[in-house]
Amino acid sequence: MIIKKTLAGQAFQLLRKQILSGELSSGDELPEKRLAEEYGISRTPIREALRKLAAEGLVTISDAKIAVVASFTEEDGLQHLEIRELLEVYNLEVIPELDDSLMGELDDNLEAQHRAILEDRYDEFIDLDRRFHLLLAAPNPNPKLKDMIKASNTGVNRAFLGLSGRLRMSAMEAYEEHVRLVRFLKVGDRESAKRQMRHHMTQIRQRMQGYYREDR
Repeated sequence: MIIKKTLAGQAFQLLRKQILSGELSSGDELPEKRLAEEYGISRTPIREALRKLAAEGLVTISDAKIAVVASFTEEDGLQHLEIRELLEVYNLEVIPELDDSLMGELDDNLEAQHRAILEDRYDEFIDLDRRFHLLLAAPNPNPKLKDMIKASNTGVNRAFLGLSGRLRMSAMEAYEEHVRLVRFLKVGDRESAKRQMRHHMTQIRQRMQGYYREDR
């Protein structure tokens, strides 16, 4: 039973975790009544949580108000990645200088990424990877752009969560790419940081395509 104040937020987080982990599969129906009974809350916060999941592209809601887990293909992942590259390179161009507090959060995140890799916790690494990119977007004054970056990161991470059992090598590669990016930002070299972000996105694309080829 969910007992905290933000019932819709709690339901959203639980459902999101089940979708991203693969516990809920593409096409699974999400009936409000069943979910309300399972979580011990009313249908109103469930409805709000489902709308939020739909905004992130994780759920589709039909004209008949039936919610199902959205389908997700290799093409979907690559399309999200194309959007990510456009947004995240532009973000590095327009954000103000990162203050010491944010730099500290990035360093802490990188340390947690490295620890997760060494301990073979790749689902946690993927969440930390997403958090890393959202931290870079945090200083952007445009909330709509930040929401778009969040949604596109969610889409790409959904692809990788389904492949988390084979991420040992590529997780370390991604971590090292993050480290280089932060180094450029620390010395104020925005152009090199933007080039590194483009390189990072290219590498993500190659890794994703490689995993999907293995699955065929």
